[in-house]
Amino acid sequence: MVFVLDKHHHPLMPCSEKRARQLLERHRAVIHRRFPFTLRLKDRTVADSQTQPLRLKLDPGSQTTGWAVILDGGHGPHAIGLGEIVHRRAIAWRLTRRAAIRRGRRFRHTRYRPARFANRHRRQGWLPPSLEARVDQTLHAVRQLRQALPITALSVEHVRFDTQKLQDPEITGVEYQQGTLLGYEVREYLLDKWDHQCAYCDAQDVSLQIDHIHAKARGGSDRVSNLTLACPTCNADKDTQPVEDFLAHDRGRRQRATKHAKQRAGKDPKAQQHWAKWEAERLARVQRQRKAPLKDAAAMNATRWRLYHQLKATGLPLEGGSGGRTKKQRTEHHLPKKHYYDALCDGASTPEHFQTLAAYVQVWIAQGRGNRQLCHTDKRGFPLAHRSRTRQHFGFQTGDLVRAVIPRGKYCGTWTGRATVKASGQILVTTDQGIHPTTSYRHCRILQRGSGWKTTQKLRNPERIVAASSPA
Repeated sequence: MVFVLDKHHHPLMPCSEKRARQLLERHRAVIHRRFPFTLRLKDRTVADSQTQPLRLKLDPGSQTTGWAVILDGGHGPHAIGLGEIVHRRAIAWRLTRRAAIRRGRRFRHTRYRPARFANRHRRQGWLPPSLEARVDQTLHAVRQLRQALPITALSVEHVRFDTQKLQDPEITGVEYQQGTLLGYEVREYLLDKWDHQCAYCDAQDVSLQIDHIHAKARGGSDRVSNLTLACPTCNADKDTQPVEDFLAHDRGRRQRATKHAKQRAGKDPKAQQHWAKWEAERLARVQRQRKAPLKDAAAMNATRWRLYHQLKATGLPLEGGSGGRTKKQRTEHHLPKKHYYDALCDGASTPEHFQTLAAYVQVWIAQGRGNRQLCHTDKRGFPLAHRSRTRQHFGFQTGDLVRAVIPRGKYCGTWTGRATVKASGQILVTTDQGIHPTTSYRHCRILQRGSGWKTTQKLRNPERIVAASSPA
């Protein structure tokens, strides 16, 4: 999918890559942005064009948010765009570290710095910076998509987990919690809590079953703190045994756990030691994990209504849905667990069948616009080095997308990636392949100014290429 704008920068219907090449070869369009790739037509306006209604669907997550663009055409619904928004991490750690450095300066033999932690008041609806950043990054992506596509409706999963339903499965009276959606809330939460693997042998990519850690036959309850995930073999072997006896004496479980550990560790001795320690601490880890609070659920519940009201303020028709409904519809469409597939199956507007799906998935990674800290310190807070106050050097700034043509040396050739600029004029280019060539600014050319985002794309089904390249 290639975004298309008219000559006044208003969004038109997207086109295919083949059509985009034809427009460029015929000089009917120019490149407006390279990432994500956007064309601007020279001879077309919105008044002279016909657009079709597009629906943007969102699946908010704690680390990654999925999005999908649906076209309800004359021959059926089409998923013309799929993507992921990777949120910025370690925000709370950065704020804690900054506060520690400021607190240390306050106790040194320097000029008096009055404490200001008690003269601030939190506004109504305040959110922690880490949660506020997730909402702002999602809204920024929505604005970018609305500027590039004629979006006419929105859908968002604003109820990830119902914590009241998790605490008491017998609660009734809400429509989406009854009928066929009854078990999806708890099952979806357990998959996230136990990392989509068996708690007893670490089996993955199997049909996981819900197991009672303390068996119901021995007085166990149906509370979510007493539930875990187990593969069919472990679930049958455990039966009503206490979890301590099962983990300590069941030989088959130990063999399966060893087999899965060897598959992941390979011949690396450090990895083998890690998995041996992992197995030795399995009982303590299961007991600790079962008592873990609903942290992710609480984080999503804290931001869901803020995001919902902000999207509603756009004036577009907004549809809400629950995580249980999303998983039920994704299962009915036989789609794997991916963020963009969750967004595709979000809400009651999901059709029974999609005519086509986009071949590529756009990945938008939030990286920020740099660091304002001028003094680099060690872990004890002592200064190591100082940065220049000037952000731009020789016309380049950290975060810009550049193309470097290196004439000689180890990295001789053409490289495209994100630039890290030094005051000396040296530019470190970070490519999508993880290669980091360094060259002078004289060999670089700016393709696009930095916006705090890194945009790339990946295949929707990479396993198809592996199957096509394998021998018959």
